[in-house]
Amino acid sequence: MRASPLPPLEARILLAHILGWRHTQLITRSDETLETTAVQRYRALEARRVAGEPVAQLVGQREFFGLEFEVTSDVLIPRPETELLVDAALTAIDPLAHPRVLDLGTGTGAIAVAIAFTRPDAQVWALDRSAQALAVATRNAARLLDAKRRGGALTLLQSDWYASLDASLRFDVIVSNPPYIASGDPHLTEGDLRFEPRGALTDEADGLSAIRTIIAGAPGLLAPQGVLWIEHGYDQAQAVRTLLSAGGFSEVRSERDLAGIERMSGGRLAG
Repeated sequence: MRASPLPPLEARILLAHILGWRHTQLITRSDETLETTAVQRYRALEARRVAGEPVAQLVGQREFFGLEFEVTSDVLIPRPETELLVDAALTAIDPLAHPRVLDLGTGTGAIAVAIAFTRPDAQVWALDRSAQALAVATRNAARLLDAKRRGGALTLLQSDWYASLDASLRFDVIVSNPPYIASGDPHLTEGDLRFEPRGALTDEADGLSAIRTIIAGAPGLLAPQGVLWIEHGYDQAQAVRTLLSAGGFSEVRSERDLAGIERMSGGRLAG
């Protein structure tokens, strides 16, 4: 095959996907002649990637928290920085037996499934207003979670934030990676974001409207001393901390990702 215009890592990922090989086999079987149909399929994916389509959508999966999640154009692609939310939730429920966790705007189900996988005794709810996203999350949960886990099956609900939840429920932790990009932000027309569902990226407002809704509704659904964590934009930490404090949360703080950006903020329900 002629040289690829793609970065070597991306070219290897696409080729391994087409051939059904492990990445190590690209080395150990490098002297094999590829069938014409395989080359054609690779070139088709290569062209789509050159045009900007995300690699995760082209191969239909993305690794998150050590698990391989199905990815489609109906869901946000799981990103490494979002693993911070999983870590924060697991820390919060560490001393609790049979904790209850709620993931708002679940998309692929990555956050909810990673928590449920790591804590088999946790009861986990995952909500999204998109039926298409919930279908992806359902398949991921069925494939990755033990059907006999102590906490039971993941509860998946189609819901506009808290709207479909039983008001009597109480959760030890609520986590969310909501749409937080402001309308008109140029990032929405750049890179992978062009191919991801717009409703999972932006609130079509100032980037904080979904976060306001989540914070306002959380106290009515958190158990005493319950914890809320929200992922947000690189420049929103102070605003989110202010909203949390005004919303009745104590121990409010932000956590930085590996790039040093304040990537999520949270607090504990006061009182």
